[in-house]
Amino acid sequence: MKKVPIRSCLICNEKSDKRALYRIVKNKEGQVFFDPTLRANGRGAYVCEKESCIEKLKDSKRLDKAFQADIDIEDKEKIVREIMENKK
Repeated sequence: MKKVPIRSCLICNEKSDKRALYRIVKNKEGQVFFDPTLRANGRGAYVCEKESCIEKLKDSKRLDKAFQADIDIEDKEKIVREIMENKK
């Protein structure tokens, strides 16, 4: 039996199966984007499927802290929009 990877939501800190969360990636070039495949190269951060957590990504500094970088509000809004469009 294969072990299921567990990750925590950036906002509410709830632990869940990796596949039940949305992944946001920062690659080597410094680009931050939503990763619907869960396989893109780079550092990943996860957010759960609750709309309240997804919406809080825009205003929260937790994404900045996770990637140790200042992320533009436009990039955060784009990520939130893409997550909402790909809602499971």
